[in-house]
Amino acid sequence: NCSMVSKTLHFITRPLSDEEGSFSLAYIITIHKELEMFVKLLRAIYMPQNIYCIHVDEKSPKDYKAAVQNIVNCFENIFISSKRENVVYAGFSRLQADINCMRDLVHSKIQWNYVINLCGQDYPIKTNKDIIKYIKSKWNGKNMTPGVVQPLHMKHRTQVSYREYVHSGMSYVYPTKNIKSKPPYNLTLYFGSAYYILTKEFVEFTLTDARAKDLLEWSRDTYSPDEHYWVTLNRLNG
Repeated sequence: NCSMVSKTLHFITRPLSDEEGSFSLAYIITIHKELEMFVKLLRAIYMPQNIYCIHVDEKSPKDYKAAVQNIVNCFENIFISSKRENVVYAGFSRLQADINCMRDLVHSKIQWNYVINLCGQDYPIKTNKDIIKYIKSKWNGKNMTPGVVQPLHMKHRTQVSYREYVHSGMSYVYPTKNIKSKPPYNLTLYFGSAYYILTKEFVEFTLTDARAKDLLEWSRDTYSPDEHYWVTLNRLNG
């Protein structure tokens, strides 16, 4: 019942300031459990001028998927990603889930400025306005995806090939004995957080640039590629 969703949960229905109204954010939220936590998160970050792509793990129970769909149907600016992955922790599927949402978001009618990715267990400690002010003050036109050159203790993540084992009860990533080739274009790998705030221009670049596409393909059998993919691309000259 959509009227109950917006009234009972007190979703914000209009921009709270002119500054927020003219600066739209896109969100990617990757979820697989705890519906109540997801609703609390969504309510806390929801603004009618923003846009939200929800990636629901393909392995999630049917009733969970249906409940998320029912909530999403109540809002014009929230949608479920058009392609869903069986997400495995530290696997390529986690990175692919974000990229699926990005592909949907770049075709959105809402002209967003930055994209922020979250998981279902996140919760904001700043308001929408605080986040925008922070982006504008320090990072205007820049990406927030900090990192360092690949540390020695993380070399194993990209030296051998990894595979995903997908099962509804237990899913995991495991190493093989296959040695990987060096990164394409002789790229220097950087490592950082899987979580980011990226400009729309950068997102469009990652979806179209040959280097980005080749690095993505090369990263397909690495361990936790979302912790090196965005950071490495952000360090490219220009």
